[in-house]
Amino acid sequence: MMLFLAQSDTTVGFLSQEPTPINRAKGRNATQKILQTITSFVDIQGRVPKSHRKGVRRAQKTTFVLPNGYAFRRVDANSLHGRWLRDVGPLYSSSANPTQGAFDSDFAYAKADCVVTDARGLFEGKASRMVRLGKHKTKRLR
Repeated sequence: MMLFLAQSDTTVGFLSQEPTPINRAKGRNATQKILQTITSFVDIQGRVPKSHRKGVRRAQKTTFVLPNGYAFRRVDANSLHGRWLRDVGPLYSSSANPTQGAFDSDFAYAKADCVVTDARGLFEGKASRMVRLGKHKTKRLR
């Protein structure tokens, strides 16, 4: 599987159709779960609890972890990153840095199979908020 290096809606990251290449590139456990970036809620594999659906639809730059452990972030389909995602489909995503390390462009370029750039270039931005959704409660993780 291809490992893309691209500027997401939040920060520069590795993207792939499978989670294994990302875990291998970052040097972490191969079974660790990775979030999926989507442009449409049709792509969500899990079911968002009814009490949270309105908030999930309206949220921007937020990663959600469902009760079944599935994590996703919806990207605006009209953004630069969203238009690319619409063409290639949902992708697994993680920041382009070694596990627990800071962003290093040399590391990122060396590990990526394909670099996708747009008018913004590649830069380290603020990470997305992360929220765990329970059946009735939410807990902010980051």
